[in-house]
Amino acid sequence: MSAYFASLSFLKLLKNMPGGIAQGLIWGLMALGLYITFRLLDVADLTVDGSFTTGGAVTVMLILAGWPAWAALIAALLAGLLAGLVTGLLHTRLGIPAILAGILTQLSLYSINLRIMGMSANKAVSVDKYSLLLSSRNIPGSILTGLVFALILVSVYYWYFGTEQGSALRATGANPAMSRAQGINVDSMKVLGLAFSNGIVALSGGLMSQYQGFADINMGRGAIVIGLAAVIIGEVIGNALLRKYINFFVTLCFVVIGGVLYYLVIVIVLWLKLNSNDLKLFTAVVVALFLALPYLRGQRKSSFAKLKKGGGQNA
Repeated sequence: MSAYFASLSFLKLLKNMPGGIAQGLIWGLMALGLYITFRLLDVADLTVDGSFTTGGAVTVMLILAGWPAWAALIAALLAGLLAGLVTGLLHTRLGIPAILAGILTQLSLYSINLRIMGMSANKAVSVDKYSLLLSSRNIPGSILTGLVFALILVSVYYWYFGTEQGSALRATGANPAMSRAQGINVDSMKVLGLAFSNGIVALSGGLMSQYQGFADINMGRGAIVIGLAAVIIGEVIGNALLRKYINFFVTLCFVVIGGVLYYLVIVIVLWLKLNSNDLKLFTAVVVALFLALPYLRGQRKSSFAKLKKGGGQNA
C-alpha cells in the first residue's frame, strides 16, 4: 500500500488539473443545454448523446473544408437545433413519448454523423494547420475561451428566460395544464426547448472536437450522464453554499461549475490509477448519490421534526 501511494505524483496531479478545468468548462456548457430539458421542461431527452457528436462532426468537417472555426460552430449550433426539432416533432406531433423520441433521434444521428464525416469513424483537425478557437496545446487560452462562452451563455439564458416567451417555456415545464389554460401553446414550447437545448449541446460538441483535435463517432456516448452529473453537482453545491440566496443566474453559474468539479474528480480518479473502464460506473454512482442527497436531507429534517413534535407532546 505504501508503495502504491509512493508511486503517485502530486506534481503530475497539479499538472493535469488545468486540462481538467478546460474540459470541465466545455462539459459545463453541455450541461447548460441539458438544463433546459431536464430542469425547465422536466423531459428526459436522450438526443444529446447524438447531437453532441453531430456538433463535433459538423465543426471538424467544415473547418477541414476551409470554414473559419467560429462559422463552423454556428453551423454546429444550427445542426443541433435541427436534431432537437426532430425530437420535439416526434414527441408533440406524432405522440411518441419524449424519452423514446430522443432515443429514435439519437439512433438515427449515428448514421447521419457517419455520413457527415464521410463514413469515417473519426476525423482529425490539427491546430498546426487550422486556426482553432481552443486546443489542448494551449490550456490557459482554452480555459479563457471556455469562461467567455460560459459567461455569454449564462447571460443569454438569464435574459431570454426573463422574457415572455422564456417565461412561457419555464411555465410549460412547471405546470403544463395551467400553462395550457393560460393560452400557452405547450407543444410549441416543448419543441422550442428541445431545439434550443440540443443546439447548445451541439455547440459544446463543436468546442470539444476543437479542443481534443478530432471528432469521433462515439464522442457523445454517455454525454447525458455527464451532463446530469454537472447539473446535479452544481445545484447541490450551490444550494449548500448559498441556500435561499441563490437565484436563477447563480444557479446557471453553478451548473457550469458542476461540470468543472465533475471533470476534476475524473482527473483525480485517473491520477489514482484506477481502471478507466470503471469511469462509467463511477459516474453513475456519483450522479445517484447527488440525486439522493436532497431527498435524504428532506427525510432527515422530517424525521427530526417528527421526533421533536413527539417529544413535545410527551412532555
